[in-house]
Amino acid sequence: MLLGDAELDRYARQIILPAFGGAGQTKLKAAHVAIIGAGGIGCPAITYLAAAGVGRLTIIDHDHVELSNLQRQPLFTDADIGSLKAEVAADAARRINPHVEAVAVAQRLGAGNAEALLAGATLILDGCDNFATRLSVNRAAVALETPLLSAAIGAFEGQIALYQGWRPDSPCYACLVGDDPDRPGINCAEQGVMGALAGMIGTMAALESVRALTGWGQPLAGKLAIVDMLERRWREVSVAKEPECPICRG
Repeated sequence: MLLGDAELDRYARQIILPAFGGAGQTKLKAAHVAIIGAGGIGCPAITYLAAAGVGRLTIIDHDHVELSNLQRQPLFTDADIGSLKAEVAADAARRINPHVEAVAVAQRLGAGNAEALLAGATLILDGCDNFATRLSVNRAAVALETPLLSAAIGAFEGQIALYQGWRPDSPCYACLVGDDPDRPGINCAEQGVMGALAGMIGTMAALESVRALTGWGQPLAGKLAIVDMLERRWREVSVAKEPECPICRG
């Protein structure tokens, strides 16, 4: 997949990076990232994935823009209140980069349609705040053998991990949290969240997605990065494959 002259100019500052280069940019152009949730994590992730030159973004979110979203979801303005998040975010991605195909899917993702909605993606980025949805995404990612970049925020803390649960030596999301659909998820409406933290974690999710898609540096596979911005601390912990995991034990 060749890059045009306008693309070479647009991505010049990435292409000159020795660890990335033209090969990395070409991989991005060929990639398809499915993003679950155009919220606090999704908005910055969509912004930077579009700007970076990911060839296709599928944005899955059934919600409408609300006034309370605007503190941490900067793709939206007051004029967008009441509009479908997926459609507004896809329009924004196309404005950011006309070389990117952005597709809005204004549907609720669940166990019954997850595989169909996520089929064909090179990588899945899950930034939703609903635990049942996260479990459905994880099941589909394992079944489809698609890498899952999972990011979450709450209050002053964020978490990011890359899961490849179909691999014999790699955990899935359920290895970390279990597979109980009644477990409460991270809900910003109940916990609250610092707006700039969403930007930080969403941008990091975009960066780790680019890393996973193009192969520079060390991916987060098998690790969970935890950012505590109340105390300004960062740590990474290993996530082991759970031998009795009902999703990925094989």
